[in-house]
Amino acid sequence: MLNASIATGTYTRKIAEVKAQSIVEIKFAEQDMGEAVAVYPQVSLTSAEVSSGRVTYGGRLICTVVYADGSTLSRVQKGAEFSHHADNDVFAPAQTCACALNCRHTRVRREGSFYIVSVVVDADISVSDSAARSYVQSLGGAVEKREEGKLYSAAIFSGESETEDGFTLVATDVLVPAAEPIVLSCTVRTGLVEVEGEINLNLLAVREGSPVAVGRLIPFKAEIPCERAVVPSPAVCRAEIKDMSVDCKVNEERGKCDVNFTATLSFTGTFYEEEDAAYVSDAFSTDCDLNLTYGGEECDIPSGVKVYTERVSGLCASKAKLDYTCAFLAAALPKADYARTEEGIDGSITAVLLYEQGGEVRSAEVTLPFSLALNGAGAGEVTATVTGISLRQRAEGECEAEATLKIAVAECVKHSVTYLTAAEEGEKIQTPQSAISVCIPAAGDGLWETAKKMCCTPESIQKANPGLTYPLTGEERVLVFRGKSAD
Repeated sequence: MLNASIATGTYTRKIAEVKAQSIVEIKFAEQDMGEAVAVYPQVSLTSAEVSSGRVTYGGRLICTVVYADGSTLSRVQKGAEFSHHADNDVFAPAQTCACALNCRHTRVRREGSFYIVSVVVDADISVSDSAARSYVQSLGGAVEKREEGKLYSAAIFSGESETEDGFTLVATDVLVPAAEPIVLSCTVRTGLVEVEGEINLNLLAVREGSPVAVGRLIPFKAEIPCERAVVPSPAVCRAEIKDMSVDCKVNEERGKCDVNFTATLSFTGTFYEEEDAAYVSDAFSTDCDLNLTYGGEECDIPSGVKVYTERVSGLCASKAKLDYTCAFLAAALPKADYARTEEGIDGSITAVLLYEQGGEVRSAEVTLPFSLALNGAGAGEVTATVTGISLRQRAEGECEAEATLKIAVAECVKHSVTYLTAAEEGEKIQTPQSAISVCIPAAGDGLWETAKKMCCTPESIQKANPGLTYPLTGEERVLVFRGKSAD
């Protein structure tokens, strides 16, 4: 008769990852602007809530438009609140949601007396929920395969931190500040999660009446309080610019300005609590069939962050006809769009080329495709930011670019476990009458698989076949000797 010992508990796991997309539009009055030469959207999350079958999220979009009046550059800025949703039947109110927003595409069009800036905003949504855990620790009355391993429960953390930086810029005005954070390290400490990284700040400024692009990496370090943080371990984290400001104190005589940059960063991440467990992963009976019910868990355990700095170069595609009448002035507001591949990442870098033609400042979006192999990178989420780009016209009608990418791979190790959750006795097994049973194994069978096929203990198999080496090749003949039963 079976006697099962059952362990029970709860744990937290990721139940769904979904993507959503929305279009946010902002109107600018035409009389406030000349010809738009550069547009920079900055989006931040303001809310995310899970309800029955739906995640509703909201954000704030701030658009900065640089426009030209002849050779003079000016800017105008506006913001808009928006909300959107993503649907999935598994969503329920008690679940935890993490949402990351990103501006994918931007387009400017004219309608009557207005300029309309349309921004496509992507949302990457991850939802976690608690679940009951139940597994068989031991199964008396059966031949059991017992294992010892780790069971994990996800811990979600979030928080905010402020950072600032002061520096002197050889310029007389800052038209657009563009900032992207990249997390280079995320570690659980006792009572907190420590996050370190850099803000990639790209400034479109004015120097001696002409546009100039300036880049700067600003390091940051944040400590996010977390009650569940106990044992030191790696974690994964996303960082977002929630708010930022750039204050400039201009000294026109020196042609310089003192810049004070401040930013509020928001963080959302995950680490895993672990517990040691002994469980039954499989079982059989020598007397009867067993009806077994299996359960299991699967998760990606963070193992650290690997950082790469890579250079890419080549010919760019341009949306404008560029020839020798175009004097290149600045490559501004670079951004990387990419996707993970088995070898690394593939994608493209876009930037705004500002150039002078016929005494006027004009602009064109240029695109540089790239494909990079990230040697030694394991599985995990990738963040890439463009830390520098330069453009030149080597031949008439061609635009050549060279750019530097900083890439962080939040590596993880896939963990899975399968265990028994229940076992019931089935029909009785007829005992073989022969003194010897012979099994022809399948290639790759181990000791447990062989014992289960022959319905005898692994110890009996080893005793009767001491020369076997596992896994088997399929050419062996496995013998079991059975004692004579009394009539």
